[in-house]
Amino acid sequence: MNQFPEFLNINIGQYVEDFITWLMHNFGGFFHAVSSGILWFLLQMQNLMFFIPWWLVLLIVFLIGWKVKDLTSSIIYTLLILLVGAFGLWDSMLLTLSIVITAVVISMLLGIPLGILMAYNNVFNTFMRPILDGMQTMPSFVYLIPALLLFGMGKVPAVFATMIYAIPPVIRLTDLGIRNVPKEMVEAAHSFGSSNWQTLIKIQLPQALPTIMTGINQTIMMALSMVVIASMIGAKGLGLDVLGAIQHIDIGQGFEAGISIVFLAIIIDRLSQSVATRFKYPE
Repeated sequence: MNQFPEFLNINIGQYVEDFITWLMHNFGGFFHAVSSGILWFLLQMQNLMFFIPWWLVLLIVFLIGWKVKDLTSSIIYTLLILLVGAFGLWDSMLLTLSIVITAVVISMLLGIPLGILMAYNNVFNTFMRPILDGMQTMPSFVYLIPALLLFGMGKVPAVFATMIYAIPPVIRLTDLGIRNVPKEMVEAAHSFGSSNWQTLIKIQLPQALPTIMTGINQTIMMALSMVVIASMIGAKGLGLDVLGAIQHIDIGQGFEAGISIVFLAIIIDRLSQSVATRFKYPE
C-alpha cells in the first residue's frame, strides 16, 4: 500500500527523447546552419577580443566606467581586470567574454521581439509564461543534453545552453516594460493617427527601455553564471579553469579562476546597471 501504483507511471522522458531524435532526423540541416552561424559569430567575437591589445582593454574599461559611473569606480574596475591578467587568466577571460557576449546578443535578438509579441498578444503570453517558468527553474545541467545531441561537443552547444538559460529575463521584462507604458500615452498616439508600429517604436519602446535594460542586465548575469557548466561540453575560458581545478583538487587555481569570474560579474553588473539607470533618469 505504501508503493506508488505502477499503472500510473508516465515515461514522459521517452517522449522527449523521441522528439529530439525526430528533430535531428528531420531538421538536421537547419541545426547545422544554425550551428555554422553561431560559430561564425563567436569566432568573429573571439578574433576581435584577441585583436585588441591588453592595455587598450584596460583603457576601454576605465573610460566606460568613468563615463557611466565615476572616476573611483572606473579605477577599481580597471584594477580588477588587471588582477585577472596578473593571475595568468587573460586569455581565458577573453574566451569567456566572447561566449557570454555571443549568447547575450542572440538572446536580445530573439528575446526582445518575443517580449513585444507577448505584450501585444495575450494568447501568446499565456502560452509562453509556463515555458519561461520551466526555462528558469529547470536545472541548468539538463540544457546540456539537447545541446549536445543537436550541436555536438564544442563552443556552439555551450552558447546554445547559455542562451536558453539566460533568455527568460529579457523576454519577461520586455513584456512588462511595454505593458506598463501608460495607456493614455498609447491612446494619445493613436488619436494623432499613429499606427501600431509607429506607437511601438516612438512611444512604447522608449518608455519601456529602462525595464528592458534591466532585463538585459539580468540576462548578462545569468549567461555569466553558466560559464562553468558550459565548460563541461567544450567551452573554453574561466569555466574550464574552474573545472580543471575541481578535477585536480587545485585550491589555488580554483580560487583564482573563481574570483576572476566574480570580478567580471561585478564589473558587468555595475556598468550595465548604470547604463539602465541613465536610461531611466537621463541627464
